Amino acid sequence: MRSRPRCAPRSARRRWRRRGDGAVVVADRQRPAGMDAGIGASQSPEGCVPVRLRVNGELRELRLDPRTTLLDALRDHLDLNGSKKGCDLGQCGACTVLVDGQRELACLALAVAHQEDEITTIEGLADGDRLDPVQAAFIECDALQCGYCTSGQIMSAVALLEEARRGVPSHVTLDVSAPPSLGALSDEEIRERLSGNLCRCGAYPNIVAAVRRARDLNGGGSAD
Repeated sequence: MRSRPRCAPRSARRRWRRRGDGAVVVADRQRPAGMDAGIGASQSPEGCVPVRLRVNGELRELRLDPRTTLLDALRDHLDLNGSKKGCDLGQCGACTVLVDGQRELACLALAVAHQEDEITTIEGLADGDRLDPVQAAFIECDALQCGYCTSGQIMSAVALLEEARRGVPSHVTLDVSAPPSLGALSDEEIRERLSGNLCRCGAYPNIVAAVRRARDLNGGGSAD
């Protein structure tokens, strides 16, 4: 069996070996010293490649196994744990981030494919102590229970509001040549545009209410 390149974080290497031998042991999640910068240029383990990511406005340089997903790069190498690993199959939306303003499932994207792209995670939405309107609306409307999916829900909500502002239609838009404006975004439109994000706690009514509230806070008025 092919071993994982040494540029993988220690915890990831251990998890990978355990999967191979079947042992059931909790992996050591301690973050090795110096992981933030990756392995230095003087150390070039076979199979690793340099990766430059612009994350939340900051350029981050790493050396990664080219198979590393964007989600694992964010969580295991950059300590940005707000993006969650739910299904790891692109089906639940918990790992949603923004790449150049477009929402993307980080568990399905390779980090190496996003060299120099502008990546925004949940940690990058707030401006200091001032929350993004969507974050504030989720708190105001109590749009969460366990909170595991919340970061992905919020990132998708931010994206869908921007899509509506740009006039992007959805699958339930009756006339794609005349999509609803931000202020005319109905509950049906909101539900469809968030359909890729699952909430196992069933907080959907409050999530839709939070998006409506964020729509109004973003100057969209009300469609009700």
